[in-house]
This record gives sequence, C-alpha cells and structure tokens, in this order.
Amino acid sequence: MTVIAVLICLSLVVALIFLAAFIWSCRSGQYDDIFGDSVRLLFDDKKREEKKEANGKSEK
Repeated sequence: MTVIAVLICLSLVVALIFLAAFIWSCRSGQYDDIFGDSVRLLFDDKKREEKKEANGKSEK
C-alpha cells in the first residue's frame, strides 16, 4: 500500500514539473509565432530563386 502512495506522490511531482515547464515556455514566448514557420516554409524557395537570378544577371 505504501508503494501506491509513493507512486502517486511521484506522479504528482512529475506532473507539477511539466506544468511549470509549460507555464515557463508560455511566458517566455515560445508559442507567439504560430504561423511563422509554415509561411517561411512556403515562401523560402521563391526567395532563393530570385537571389540566384539576381546573382546570375550580375555575373554576366
């Protein structure tokens, strides 16, 4: 029976640690830019092609 009490206390401590980590990450701004990566992923290729074209024109 004491093993169950120890496991319950241990699981509560682990849950509190994860809750504290989640609150810390929210306060530090980890989730502020939700759509930034998806937009950067979509438009990254065009920017690289434009840079290559600009470099090609300046070299000629």
